[in-house]
Amino acid sequence: MRARRLTRTLTCFAVLSLTAAGCGLSGGSGGDGATAGGCEVDQDNVGSGKLSGEVTGDITFQTTNLKKDFGDYFNGVISAFEKAHADAKVKWIDDPGDATFTQRLVADAQGCTLPDVVNINVNTAIALTRNGYLLDLDKKAPDAGKPFVPALWKSSMYADAAGAKVHSVLPWYSGGIVQTFNNDLLKKAGLDPAEPPTTVLGLFDDAQKVAKASGGKYYAFLANPQLRIPADWQQMGIRVFSADGKKFTFADDPKTVRWVEAMAKLYQAGGMPRDSLSSTQDPANVYGQGKLVYGPTNPNFLRFIQQNNPTVYKKTGVARFMLDTLGHTVGAPQYVGVASTSKHAATALSFARFLTDAENQLTWAKDPNVVIFPSTTASLNDPFFQSVKGGDPFAQARKIVASDRTTATADEVTLTPGELNAVSAQIQLAMQGKKSAEDALKEAQSKANELIKQAG
Repeated sequence: MRARRLTRTLTCFAVLSLTAAGCGLSGGSGGDGATAGGCEVDQDNVGSGKLSGEVTGDITFQTTNLKKDFGDYFNGVISAFEKAHADAKVKWIDDPGDATFTQRLVADAQGCTLPDVVNINVNTAIALTRNGYLLDLDKKAPDAGKPFVPALWKSSMYADAAGAKVHSVLPWYSGGIVQTFNNDLLKKAGLDPAEPPTTVLGLFDDAQKVAKASGGKYYAFLANPQLRIPADWQQMGIRVFSADGKKFTFADDPKTVRWVEAMAKLYQAGGMPRDSLSSTQDPANVYGQGKLVYGPTNPNFLRFIQQNNPTVYKKTGVARFMLDTLGHTVGAPQYVGVASTSKHAATALSFARFLTDAENQLTWAKDPNVVIFPSTTASLNDPFFQSVKGGDPFAQARKIVASDRTTATADEVTLTPGELNAVSAQIQLAMQGKKSAEDALKEAQSKANELIKQAG
């Protein structure tokens, strides 16, 4: 469940629609007139002071495309909560999580029907926080961050109507990232599986050895740059965007030039399949055929290979991802927010904290049908993640990712599909030798910035 798209941008629909509805929370004096957009808000839900009140009443809890596969788990969580709080009831609904997810949730917020507890992605969290539709946890639950990985909690802050960064969501589950590789092919190229690269450009140095040794019988990895950007760049410490997020700056960093030159050199040396430059083929399938040295970085890929290509799985090794200049990994967690418009906010907040506590997160992570990593320190330190018996690649990957999650942040960089296409097209020209790396990056940055302007 490695998610590469994340925090910079907000969908145009969300920006326009929420702006039209009126931004931010406003509160009257003496308990009168508090609103979020055009919705009335209980005065206890805004302003300073910890949220108080009894855990009673009926609330609605919305997840995103989870009911089909995990009904037993969530029904169990709800039952346990209701058993502990006899006067509270939780109604569970599940959104399909398709392309119009944010649009529907924005409409719910504007219509004053936002679910009391809602599972959201980062873009939706940005939109709802900016317009005051989520509780400010720093004010209403100042101890809410204690269970979570400190770096993840610290980086899960979004701007309110005044531009101040606040905690408005609880981090929930996320994916992970590791190096995966075919041990046999790695050894054929004269490389030691016990000494994996620690930097992105170090990986390219090793890939050059693969190109030299393989003779076109196998390859390092696929050529399409969309499979590597912007993740490689972020690990290298390249500033992809300006500090305010309003323009691209990746072409201004000499490290980006070196990355494009490394891609071009490897492609020309035969370290990548020629027909994969703009192909959308799945690298997991090619790896499963024994034709790639390096596999996808998503731990879930290992389970796919185990089930579909057991011979290749037995040859697969794993290692920590290249932390490089950044020094830690990044992720795209799913979040849980509490509506500021909730009529039973104390109950909603209590349930949100119960859902995301260490015990419940760990229980779900142990479900064999899912490959997720929790956001609480105690869950990640559990033997389920930390104990590895034998040399099973999947178990090893789980431990590696869990360890990295303890320092991971939530500020993974994203490009929109249009931006990614515009940037990749120029890099592909450089890989083919039709442009210099410098010229390709300048043009890529220019075209991508035009798309930002068009999006407003």
